[in-house]
Formats: sequence, C-alpha cells, structure tokens
Amino acid sequence: QAQLVESGGGLVQPGGSLRLSCAASGFPLAYYAIGWFRQVPGKEREGVSCVSSSDGTVYYADSVKGRFTISRDVAKSTIDLQMNNLKPEDTALYYCATDPWANCDRPHDWRSWGQGTQVTVSS
Repeated sequence: QAQLVESGGGLVQPGGSLRLSCAASGFPLAYYAIGWFRQVPGKEREGVSCVSSSDGTVYYADSVKGRFTISRDVAKSTIDLQMNNLKPEDTALYYCATDPWANCDRPHDWRSWGQGTQVTVSS
C-alpha cells in the first residue's frame, strides 16, 4: 500500500522559493506516475505538475511553467517540487499523489494521496 508524506510548506513572500518534498513508500516509485496537486477552499483540486508512467513525459500547469520543477529521487524515495518566484495565487494546500496510470488532468483517478502541506505566499 502506497504511503506519501509531504513536508516543506510554509509562509513565503512573493518572489520567494520553497521546496516541497514527499516521502514515498509501498510502491515502485520508478515506475508509477507521480504528481503534485493543489487545492484552495471552494475550488477543485488541480494538477500542478506530473510525470507520466508510460513515457516519463512531464506536465506543468500553464500557471507554473518556468517557475516550478518536479523531480523524483528513487534512491531517497522522494518526490520533490521546487517552486521559485512564488506568487500570491500559488497559495494552496499542496498534495503529492501516485498511481500506476493516471494523468494530471484527472485528479479523481489518482489512487494514493498524501495528507497535504500548506503553502502561503503573502507579504
């Protein structure tokens, strides 16, 4: 059974950076799709960045392209999200997720989720 535990969230000023990390266990990290999602109250959960299990294609939401980078370290069993040039609209609860096959544009298809870590961007 997959287990995911996020860390690294916090309060940061606009223009600042944060690195989210997700400790992963219980599944073959090298072969599953991985992703970071975010949600604000009253809105649907959205895919921020994902890596496909079929061919390793990396997806970024238009709103984060050029600012966020997803990575996976199989040796350390972690899934990271480096976030640079943060904006107030990036404020959300961020989740990591994994699934054998799911895609970033269908959050409800993902099988396993962490508990979330809060990111707040404010001056």
